[in-house]
Amino acid sequence: MGARLTFQYDRAGDILHINSRDPYPEQESEELEDEVVARLNPDTGEIENLEVLFFSTRLLRADRIELPVTADLHLAPKR
Repeated sequence: MGARLTFQYDRAGDILHINSRDPYPEQESEELEDEVVARLNPDTGEIENLEVLFFSTRLLRADRIELPVTADLHLAPKR
């Protein structure tokens, strides 16, 4: 079962953080296209976090934002 996604916006850095877990120092980073950074699990290579740089600027440029990743979304169990 996948983890719940959390979204945090850093106004000072203008970065949207999309997390399936808290970031940790051992994660590897890979810059994807269009100024998106993926933080990867060092053992599995799976994406655990995304950082969307210049997020507010993107909202002003377009009415839709696409990320260079795919997802398989499911309803999370109720807490």
